[in-house]
Amino acid sequence: MERPFFSARNLLLLSVVLIFGTVSVSAQKSGSPARAGSASPYQPGIYLVFPFENAGASSRLDWLGEGLEELTIQRLSAAGEQVYSHAGRLVELERYGLPRSSKLSRATMLHIAEDLDADYLVFGRFTASGTSLTIESRILKVSASRLLPALRETGTLDSLMDLHSRLVWRTLSASDRNYAPSLADFTKRQRPLRLDAFEHYIRGLLAGEDEARLRELREAARLEPEWPEPAFVLGEAYFTRHDCDSALPWYARVPKNHDRYVEAVFATGVCGLLQDQPGHAEEAFTSLQEAMKKNLISGADLPEILNDLAIARARQGKTAAAQTDFRRAAELDPGEDAYPFNLGLLALQTNDPAAAATYFREAAQREPDNSEDRALLILSLENAGNKTEAEQERESANETFGPNGLPAIRLDAKNETLARLNRIKTELDVTALRAEIESAESPASETVSDSSSDTPVARLRRGRQDLSAGHADAAEKEFRAVLAVDPTSPAAHRGIGEIDRRQGKMDDAVKELQASLEARDSAVVRTMLAKIYLEQKKPDLARAEVEKALKLAPNYAEAKQFLEHLQNSKPSVKKPGGGAP
Repeated sequence: MERPFFSARNLLLLSVVLIFGTVSVSAQKSGSPARAGSASPYQPGIYLVFPFENAGASSRLDWLGEGLEELTIQRLSAAGEQVYSHAGRLVELERYGLPRSSKLSRATMLHIAEDLDADYLVFGRFTASGTSLTIESRILKVSASRLLPALRETGTLDSLMDLHSRLVWRTLSASDRNYAPSLADFTKRQRPLRLDAFEHYIRGLLAGEDEARLRELREAARLEPEWPEPAFVLGEAYFTRHDCDSALPWYARVPKNHDRYVEAVFATGVCGLLQDQPGHAEEAFTSLQEAMKKNLISGADLPEILNDLAIARARQGKTAAAQTDFRRAAELDPGEDAYPFNLGLLALQTNDPAAAATYFREAAQREPDNSEDRALLILSLENAGNKTEAEQERESANETFGPNGLPAIRLDAKNETLARLNRIKTELDVTALRAEIESAESPASETVSDSSSDTPVARLRRGRQDLSAGHADAAEKEFRAVLAVDPTSPAAHRGIGEIDRRQGKMDDAVKELQASLEARDSAVVRTMLAKIYLEQKKPDLARAEVEKALKLAPNYAEAKQFLEHLQNSKPSVKKPGGGAP
C-alpha cells in the first residue's frame, strides 16, 4: 500500500450522502413547505467553512477555532446541506502554498471558494471571558460577492452545543429567507454531543503525532460510544498505518445511514485484499455496487471499486468476471494506468502474453514515466516471441530511465509474483460519487425548468460532475456553453483541456490549458500542463511549467513530486549522425 487510503481528493465533500434504504436528503427538503409569502422555494447551496478566529479567548481554547469549523460542517451536513470538509479546505491551502495555520484575508478565502465553486463562505470569531463565550459568524455569498451582517450568540462555554446550533440555524436562515425548518426542527436533526467528547475529537484531529491522535480519538469514542465520527477517523488512522486488524472494528461501528459508510465499507474491502481474504473483499465491494444500484445511482460503476472487485475475483479464479470489471474501470478512467496494467497481469496469469503486451503498452501510454509498466511490456513481448519489438522497447526505456532504470521482474510457476504486483486502489473518489448522487436526485425535467441551472456557475459544476463520473461528452457540452457566455472562463478552458488530454488530443489540451492560464494563473493547471509536455517528450517545457507552479504554491505536493521525478529522470540520448532514429 503505497499511498494513504484517504488522499486529499477523496475528502473534498464531507456530505456524500448515500443512505442505504432511507430517503434522500433532497427528498426531505423537497417535502418541506415554503414559508408563507415566499416568492420562490429554498435553493440549497454548497458551503465552505473556515476556522473561527480566537479574538481574545485564552490560548487553551485555541482548539475551538477549528472545532467551530468542524462543528459547523457537521451541523450543516446533518441539516442536509452540501459542505466541503476540513480536509478539502486544507488541500486548497496547500495548493496556494499556505500553511494550515495561516490567517487568511477575506479576498483569499473568496478566491478559494470561487475555485471550489462554493456558493457560501462561512467564517467567524469567538471571545471568552470567565465562563462566558461569544461566537460571531459571518456568511459571504460567493456569486455577486455580498457579505451578510454578522450573527452573534452568547452563553456559557458549557452550553456551546446549543449555542452553536442556534447560530448555524440563523446562518441558514440568513443565507436564504425561504429556509423552511424551524429552530426546533433543525435541532432535532442534530446529534446530542458531549462537549468533552467533542474537545477530545478535535484535539485528535489537530494532533501532530500518531499516538497523541489515537489517544484523543479513543477518549472521544469512549465518552460518546454511539458517535460515528471518532470511530471512522480511528479506522482511517489505523488504516493509514497498514493496521487492518485495528482498523476494521472501528469501521464496523460506522452505521449504514452515515455519510462516511461508503468509505468505511470500501476500506473494509481493501483490507480483505491486503489480508489475502478475497472472498470477504468481493462481498464488501459487491455490497457497495448493489446498494448504489438499488438507490438508482449510475455511479455504482466507480473505477476504484471495479478494480478492487476484479482483483478479488481474479484471486478466486473468476477470470472472465475480473476481465469485465477491469475493462469497465479502464473505460471510466482513461488517464489511469493501473487498470490496463492489472489487465496485463491477468493476461500473463492466463498464459496470453500477446494480449498482456497490448494492455501494458496501453498502461505505458497512459503513464509514460512508469518504469514498471515498461518492464512488463518488454517481458510480455519477449514471452510472446516478439524479440525485435522487445529490444526496441528496451532501448527506448534505457534512454528514458537509464541503463539500470527498469525493475527486474521474474515470473514464477505459481504466479505469486504477479499477484504481488496487482495494483490495489486504496483511494475512493467520493467526488465522483457525489456527482452521481446529485444527478440521480435532480430529474432532467427539473433541470430544464429551473433557469438557475443555466448559469455559468451551475454549468461549470455540472461539467465537473459529468467529467468526474466519466461522461466526457456531457461535460464538454457544459463547458462549451460556459465559453459561449464567457470566452475567457479559466475553469471551462481547464475542463475542456482535461477532456482533450483524456482523449489523446494533446495539442488541443495544451491550447486550452494555456487559455485557462491567461485568464487566471494556477499551480494546478500549470502542473497539468507540465505533465502533458512530458507526455509530448518536451521535458524542458515541463520543467519550466512545474517550476512556475511551485513559485505560486511552494507546498503543492503534486508539483513537488513531479519536479522531483523530472530531476531524477535521465534525459533521452539522441543518436548521432542523421541516421534513422
